[in-house]
Parts: sequence; structure tokens; C-alpha cells
Amino acid sequence: MTVIRLLGIRDSALSVDEVYSAVGDHAAGGTTIFVGTVRDQDHGKPVTRLSYSAHPSAEDELRRVAEKVAADFPVTALAAVHRIGDLELGDIAVIVAVACPHRAEAFAASRQLIDDLKSEVPIWKNQLFTDGSAEWVGACE
Repeated sequence: MTVIRLLGIRDSALSVDEVYSAVGDHAAGGTTIFVGTVRDQDHGKPVTRLSYSAHPSAEDELRRVAEKVAADFPVTALAAVHRIGDLELGDIAVIVAVACPHRAEAFAASRQLIDDLKSEVPIWKNQLFTDGSAEWVGACE
């Protein structure tokens, strides 16, 4: 059975239902889902929208990160998807989900997955602010 059930970098809307369905597993006693959305401010500065860009290697790096999490924790199922392109306030930017035998393991694995995705997968965010300025942020925050 494949532990990594869904991975992707997409230019279309993400679905929590799709990700949750992908990690459904009768061996899991705990399933965690993290959903990252576009918020209306960053460090107190009003944001109007975001644009995400990804390096061509991003999906390969996402797989590497997912495989490491699956090797380090008793994962029964794992999924991670990240959106690229222009996103509006409230849009879903990233979803990760992990199923494990117990909840503590699921929380820890999920936290590791999103943290490693943000720090190691080459996806960059361009924030557009209400004052017309913009800011590039390294590896998806």
C-alpha cells in the first residue's frame, strides 16, 4: 500500500475534501489536516492578494519532503498540495494531511510536513499590499 497518496503543485483551486479522502485509512486512529489560506495582513501591513511561483523541481522536492516524513513517523497515509498563481484573500494556498495510528503522531508528522514544505520546497510568494507595494517571500509562508 502506498503511504503517499496525493502530492501536487497546482494552478487551480485546492479541495479539502479531495485531500481528506486521499488519506482515509482504517489503520489510522488520528488524521490531521492543515489548511493554509491567504490572510488580509502580514506583519500588520494590509495584503490585497498573493501570487505563488514554483521552481520546476518543486514537485520532486515535495515528494522528497513527504518521503522523509513518512520514513520518520508511523504514517499510514499522507497528502500535500500547494497552489501556484494568483490567489485572493481567503483562497486556500496549501493543504497537508497525515494519518497515523495515534493522534500525537499525526500532529507531529503533519507539523513536520508543513514546516519542511515551507522551508525546503522551492515555492515563492509575492505579496501585494493595499499601498501598492509588493514583497517577495522565500519558500511559502
